[in-house]
Amino acid sequence: MRSSLGNMYKYIDLFSGAGGFSEGFHQQGRFKCLLAIDNFRPAALSFSANFPQTLVVMEDIKKISSSILFELLGSEEIDLVIGSPPCEPYTGANPRRQRDPIDRLYKDPQGQLTLHFIKIVGILKPRVFIMENVPAIMDNGLKHALMREFRRVGYDKIYFNVLRAEDYGTPSHRIRVFISNIKITPKKHKRFVTVGEALSNMPKPGMLLPNHEPPPPLPLRKLKRVSRLRYGDALIYYEGVRRRLPNLIRLDPSKPAPTVLGCSRFIHPYENRLLTVREQARLMGFPDQFVFYGGRDEQYNQVGEAVPVPLSRAIAEYVAKIFDEGDI
Repeated sequence: MRSSLGNMYKYIDLFSGAGGFSEGFHQQGRFKCLLAIDNFRPAALSFSANFPQTLVVMEDIKKISSSILFELLGSEEIDLVIGSPPCEPYTGANPRRQRDPIDRLYKDPQGQLTLHFIKIVGILKPRVFIMENVPAIMDNGLKHALMREFRRVGYDKIYFNVLRAEDYGTPSHRIRVFISNIKITPKKHKRFVTVGEALSNMPKPGMLLPNHEPPPPLPLRKLKRVSRLRYGDALIYYEGVRRRLPNLIRLDPSKPAPTVLGCSRFIHPYENRLLTVREQARLMGFPDQFVFYGGRDEQYNQVGEAVPVPLSRAIAEYVAKIFDEGDI
């Protein structure tokens, strides 16, 4: 069993975004993030602001070699590697994804970034790795291809852990697969957290909280249509691969929200306006002191592309127990 920093477990976060995945591990209290890598400047700035003790590198992961990694980390041994390679090559919401699933991994330039995650795992040989993505990354041969790639870098047992964020206290729906060398089965919550609970006690937009600026007003014609929306109804639809997908949904305060995506916007359950970035962040379980940098759309994207914080924390609790018990 590798030594840890006191009672802390050391990890790095690849494709870190603003830091939703890391925030759950930070809240658990037993993990220290030594290094985060992301090539999107606003996200890197957000991560750096929220995790000031972490070395944040804004770089294309394809340029991160073994020598650079060891220069950044020194002699530190890494217990855990987490990360979220881009899901756009795999998701059914992308009508331009490669038709052949295998091409999504090996030919799509963004899909190839998944292989660079695996490469870094192979270099560092952590006790545990966890790679988050959409379930469609398991489509038609992709699952076996990923197992083959992880085995190539030294991991024989690979698990595809499909988890629903709302089962772990996130006030929005989200199904994601967490590919790991361990089976991940966190304890589920007994009840869902609703939109009404998540947005309770919110000050008026523009007051007190970061990233809570008033959203742009809706045009009059659209505002009239919004005023007639019932809970769960959408104002517009866009084309996915297999079906039309809703956007500008009137949130139902008695249920978890639909999946929060970078491109998704929601209508407030009680007011005829869009949610602020801060309100949208609450739907992903971010604490109010967590700040997002960049323009408004960049902030919304950072929220929507994150791993929901309550789900991440549940995973962190489970991994800490595995480490503490010495089971790996």
